[in-house]
Amino acid sequence: MSRAKGERAEASACEFLRSLGFEVLERNFYTRYGEIDIIARKNDVLHFIEVKSGSGFEPIFNITPQKIAKLIKTLKIYLAKSKISLPYCLDALIIREAESIELIENITL
Repeated sequence: MSRAKGERAEASACEFLRSLGFEVLERNFYTRYGEIDIIARKNDVLHFIEVKSGSGFEPIFNITPQKIAKLIKTLKIYLAKSKISLPYCLDALIIREAESIELIENITL
């Protein structure tokens, strides 16, 4: 996915999350292990959200066990740096070609 397409997908994702009552805290949090696309809070729970979009295939299949391991390392660094002490989960937000958006919570279960 091109960087511009990724930016558009993440902007749509943030708009969608806000419509569901999420507060977007940060976008594109980088560490040497990887990047968290969106960090948001709702009902005193932190949500670390990986955004995937695409057409002609199911975007969720791009979230591999290796990718999840990198996301977990990255979110642990965020928690240590931010000193936020809230429950958290790792989610996926899928944007399909027809602009249908689906939030899948707790993808590590």
